[in-house]
Amino acid sequence: MQVKKIPDFATEDEERVFWSKHDSADYVDWEKAEKVLLPKLKPSTKKISLRLPQTMIDELKLLANKRDVPYQSLLKIFLSEKIAQELHSHH
Repeated sequence: MQVKKIPDFATEDEERVFWSKHDSADYVDWEKAEKVLLPKLKPSTKKISLRLPQTMIDELKLLANKRDVPYQSLLKIFLSEKIAQELHSHH
């Protein structure tokens, strides 16, 4: 299989546009590709605005303080645990 050379991109946007119009199979021999685990790669995050009752925020801050973590981090942990629990209980 003859693979094409991937062009050099000036910006990430330029690269994004390129890949939206081209098939990676023309540029990468996926038969020879190896699976790679990237455990330190952080998933992309999206900022949301969330209105919570003040008492809930105060309680969350209290719990976070006991664990010595930022309350936003604790909120993510709680959400993650609950989502996993819900997903696994419905199978």
